[in-house]
Amino acid sequence: MFKKFLPNMYSENIFTINYKKLKKEKIKCLLFDVDNTITPAREEEFFEEVKELFDGLKMDFKIILFSNNFQKRIVKFGNYYDVDIEFLALKPLPFKYKKIIRKYGFKKTEIACIGDQLITDIQGGNKSGFKTILIEPISEKDEKETWFNRKLEKMIFNSFEKNKLLIKGKYYD
Repeated sequence: MFKKFLPNMYSENIFTINYKKLKKEKIKCLLFDVDNTITPAREEEFFEEVKELFDGLKMDFKIILFSNNFQKRIVKFGNYYDVDIEFLALKPLPFKYKKIIRKYGFKKTEIACIGDQLITDIQGGNKSGFKTILIEPISEKDEKETWFNRKLEKMIFNSFEKNKLLIKGKYYD
């Protein structure tokens, strides 16, 4: 029932993802969620270690910030990290995922979605045929609109744990 929310990989944060494995699997594009994936939600914190990570990853991957948030917010992060952006993505709806394929010419199998939410990031990536990577939220503070998703996520995690599909805090790649 909840398989559409099951990520292909589960990492503690963006720094612990096995990017070498992704490269071996011929992933060429990484879609990073912004809020609670690279910065705390509702904050405008820019981290030098994220910039260094992205700068290193750019040698092997196209990096795109892929967010449901507004242009005004996401542009600042795109500029600071010197990466492309896609705002108002309406995840998990398919429109912007399809736009990424058209705009950049990648195959579905060459794209990975990285984010902290099962309902938006993982479901949207799975429905689009992309590799999906769940990470832990970097802050307990969320956007106001996210509280309901977190309640649903808790139910989904409980089901995953009961069926030994995904156990919170037990990371895998």
